[in-house]
Amino acid sequence: MNMREPQANKVLSEIISVSDVVTENFSKGVLSRWGFSYEEIKKVKPDVIYISNSGFGHNGPYSEFKTWGPIVQAVSGLTFQSGLPDRAPAGWGYSFMDHTGAYLMAIAILMAVFHRNKTGDGQWLDMSCTDGAATLNGPAILDFTVNGVKARRSGMPNSNRSTYPLMAPHGIYRCSGKDNWVAISIRDDEEWSRFVQIIGPPHISERIELEKVRNREAHHDVIDSHIETWTINRSPDNAARECQSVGIPAAPVQKPESRIEHDKNTGDWELFPTVDHSEIGRIRVDGMPIRLSGTPAKIRKGAPLLGQHNSYVYGNLLGMTSEQLELLTEIGVI
Repeated sequence: MNMREPQANKVLSEIISVSDVVTENFSKGVLSRWGFSYEEIKKVKPDVIYISNSGFGHNGPYSEFKTWGPIVQAVSGLTFQSGLPDRAPAGWGYSFMDHTGAYLMAIAILMAVFHRNKTGDGQWLDMSCTDGAATLNGPAILDFTVNGVKARRSGMPNSNRSTYPLMAPHGIYRCSGKDNWVAISIRDDEEWSRFVQIIGPPHISERIELEKVRNREAHHDVIDSHIETWTINRSPDNAARECQSVGIPAAPVQKPESRIEHDKNTGDWELFPTVDHSEIGRIRVDGMPIRLSGTPAKIRKGAPLLGQHNSYVYGNLLGMTSEQLELLTEIGVI
């Protein structure tokens, strides 16, 4: 709907009147300016569940600010914790909090529906994506509060290494070819003894007891260089297989094409099924990474086009005639 058209408000009110949940992901105040604040919507549907998911919520000094995924991560403190030693914070990759914010939104809706089914009462759920992100700082806050350990200190963080629990060596190593890598984790001293049987012990001038994890941690950089002289002559798959053959956790760092197109597990899971799209035709889409034994959730068709279900929503749900629908389309409301 084009909400700049006055008649759109009436149509939206009709949709709300037959809806259980109103969800919106605008910045603060957009729906209120359209005349659809929670108080106004309650007049249309008294038991409505209304959920607002904005960057900073509707209260507090930041509530007027606009944001998106990378800024949310920075403001919440997450960006600060990820990176390589002595380099600027790297962040968590592509707009991670857009997805986490959506997960929190889905859980919030389920909680509100559960409450309404028990009591009959709807409510307004005001969400702040940034505050949701801030709650992910728990382990870092606990480590500082209890142990006095800062997230960033000399040589830290190294996001390729495991500190909790301590593992050494633990990292991502360059393999043969362009931008090819393998992940290898040595979880304990016994695994280290098996690992050196494959790659040979590192040559370190001073005498150290590398059989112990603390000593390996202290000489992690030297050990990493030694490991890379072994991995650089192997493909990621071959390096991983050699490690796995003696019980060492290892896996190739897969590029999207290799994971989606060539990984057998992806096919066995039917993770990217081919479906019919009304305009594109046969196309592969994101599947469901969840297996339900009683109610299989399979994606059978592509995403809808803009306005594809107008006849169903306005006709079947609201009872509009085809003439009414055509008129609203002609004048630009729909």
